[in-house]
Amino acid sequence: MPWKREQTEALVIEHVPHETAGTISSILKSFNISPSTVRLWRGDRLPQDTDDRTILIIMGGPMGVYDEKSHPFIKDELRLLERAFRRGTKTLGICLGAQLMARALGCRVYKGECKEIGWYDIELTEEGRKDGLLLGFPERFTVFHWHGDTFELPAGSTLLARSKLFENQLVRMGRGWYAMQFHMEVTEKMVVEWLGLEENLEELEEEGLLRDRLLEDTELCIERLGRYGTTFFTRFLRL
Repeated sequence: MPWKREQTEALVIEHVPHETAGTISSILKSFNISPSTVRLWRGDRLPQDTDDRTILIIMGGPMGVYDEKSHPFIKDELRLLERAFRRGTKTLGICLGAQLMARALGCRVYKGECKEIGWYDIELTEEGRKDGLLLGFPERFTVFHWHGDTFELPAGSTLLARSKLFENQLVRMGRGWYAMQFHMEVTEKMVVEWLGLEENLEELEEEGLLRDRLLEDTELCIERLGRYGTTFFTRFLRL
């Protein structure tokens, strides 16, 4: 698979207006990279392919990879990801973005036995502790989650982190291809916004979770998450 080290453009794909690049945006700016954002939620069209200078960043969303009938753009994303993998385009997928990456490589994406919403620990695997993007990270640390789906591992991929509820939390699917099930990009403002959305409040109620408790946990955990995210995303851009 070809590999290009000089990336000067970033393509950010959004599925819903409140799941943005978050802290990744300021890190892109520090690299003098002005992202081009495709907002699928407002009908933006995806490019058919990426070029050798592109960094591809795919955000999350409440829909499932298997919801192609209600969200036809999913098929276009999968085709774009297939081409990006063959080209060697550096790619980061977060939550739904990670699931799309797995599906594009032929893996099953499916509903887990439960949902993982809120602040939970992930644990680095032996390979995760050796990965260049995670060097110096604690073996176990707390991140923000909001998902119920999971995915199988593509052939040749490397599991870097797991949690008690979901095995596949951070996966290196190829050189420069990182799939992150959790949300390391969120800011406190983003979490507050998510916790104010009617559909999310309904989901919290269904899961027996308290909004105020999640807000308290956010105040305690967000600063440290920001430091981890800054390190991880900076190293990703330097690959």
